[in-house]
Amino acid sequence: MPDAPDRAAVPTRDPRAQPPGGSAAKDPAGSSAGAPDCLGRALADARSPRVPALSPYVPERPFPWSGPGLPLTDRGRRRTDAAAASRGPRRRAAAGARTDSGPGSAVTGSAAVGAAPIRHDAPLDLARLLRLSLAAPAGTSGRLRPVPSAGALHPVRAHLLVGPGCSLPPGRYAYDPHTHRAHPRGPAPDGVPAGVLVVLTVAASRTVAHYGHRAWPLLLLDAGHAAAALAQAGPPTADVLVCLDADGALLSAAAGLPRAPARHSEWQAAELEPPLAAVWFTPSGGSVRTIDPLSAWATRVLASAPVRAPDPPIAQPRELSYTQRLLSLLAQAPARPAGTWHPASRPEDVTGKTLTTRRSAPPDDLRRPPERELLASVLTTARAASPAGPDWTVVTGGAAPALYTASPGRPGLLLHAHGDARPTLAHWAARQAWIGTTGAVLLAHGCPDDASPAEVRISHLAAGYAIGLAQTHATALGLRSRPIGSWQQADLGAALGEAPGRDWIVHGLALGAPPAKTTTPPATRTATPLTTRTATAPAAPTAAPRATRPTPHSTDPPAPGTTARTTPPGEEERP
Repeated sequence: MPDAPDRAAVPTRDPRAQPPGGSAAKDPAGSSAGAPDCLGRALADARSPRVPALSPYVPERPFPWSGPGLPLTDRGRRRTDAAAASRGPRRRAAAGARTDSGPGSAVTGSAAVGAAPIRHDAPLDLARLLRLSLAAPAGTSGRLRPVPSAGALHPVRAHLLVGPGCSLPPGRYAYDPHTHRAHPRGPAPDGVPAGVLVVLTVAASRTVAHYGHRAWPLLLLDAGHAAAALAQAGPPTADVLVCLDADGALLSAAAGLPRAPARHSEWQAAELEPPLAAVWFTPSGGSVRTIDPLSAWATRVLASAPVRAPDPPIAQPRELSYTQRLLSLLAQAPARPAGTWHPASRPEDVTGKTLTTRRSAPPDDLRRPPERELLASVLTTARAASPAGPDWTVVTGGAAPALYTASPGRPGLLLHAHGDARPTLAHWAARQAWIGTTGAVLLAHGCPDDASPAEVRISHLAAGYAIGLAQTHATALGLRSRPIGSWQQADLGAALGEAPGRDWIVHGLALGAPPAKTTTPPATRTATPLTTRTATAPAAPTAAPRATRPTPHSTDPPAPGTTARTTPPGEEERP
């Protein structure tokens, strides 16, 4: 994206007058009573064809947590300071200041904080868990990781709440995926359960700079993907539970974070990180159902604060402040603060190699339709991921394009509508023309116009979580895949003749069979209307008038005689 002038900063409010997480908490518009209206406007705006306002990219701040930082290593990988140093001068200086000085910074074979060594023979090896899920590969820029992210911006941060039985000593830690280090942030309260509780937060600045008013749904999807990556990386000797609806105030208290929106006055060195989800790993066979892990960790909130940034404060764009407050609103769940914990499903045939080699395939590798049996298997994985999640549909191309749903009570696909919907999906997905020729698309849909904050949150988090599982399963089956997160005017229900505004596409996954050794590009199909088996539904548009200016993620080729614009950072990994 080209640079543009900074937008005006939002006037600072007194955080003490706005207790977050309670019934009197303010919504992004500044009125608790107006929260549903505010959310409805935000939904409509994110789904509209309005082009995001251009703004400069916000530089990633140095990792703000103090302490020497424990280098996490396992038998399959040995990270060194030299690998961390390849990140660039600014990160190298920051990493060196934290890791090369202070007690416990010298590591030979095992790291230590004081007299507590890292145990590589512990039941829960956190080094392997994080390497297979959130870590940036050694010697890379950190953009291509095991977990996908919108624009490869990776806004999700992990706070580790470590109990007995883990390779790290008990306590609170902040995880730095660039250096594969855990930064101690305080002791563990008495009586915390065995295992590790991972609280996932999002730092929205770069995603907002990239996507503007469309950023907040993508941040929710990214958090769901991160939860899925963690859940699949859990060892076979651990039980894994996932929570996507716990109250944000309780999540913050458990992680030792200050309650939003007080962050800017208390911890000005750190970005606001609304907490959205948690993943809990415990040794197999434990009676985890009788324990509320978040409340156990929230009994003592003392934790270290971030290091004050050496640079002057960055002006807070209005869009960023709005997005942060909207996410804080969505994180509130006062009716059920401890949340709902679901066992994590693990697709068959998924190995550590599957997790570390999974990548978003280039569009040209997605043209061949997968076999129906494989599509049915991936659809089953997505549907089983979260009981409270969205509905699911598979759109196929090939000789007989159609829409399918899962067949109740038996394996296979159930025909829902005839016709080639892929050109319409390409138009809805920010005019990404390649979707019109992809082999198949898995769609998560629901979240009506009048959805409550809880429904909006769970619809997007669960969609990201399920697509994360489905993509890994597809990779294990040999399929190529690519997440699709940005959708505008994608009213699937209305296109199929149902009531408008009730069934919107939330997330998608393009799927294709592996390219043959010698292939000929297929001819472009002529779009046909979507037709149900009982009635003909209104045909969704297969071509739409061009916007006055292209969206930031337009894939249209440059006109003859013009110079192609440089691809923005993250374009090739954009969902």
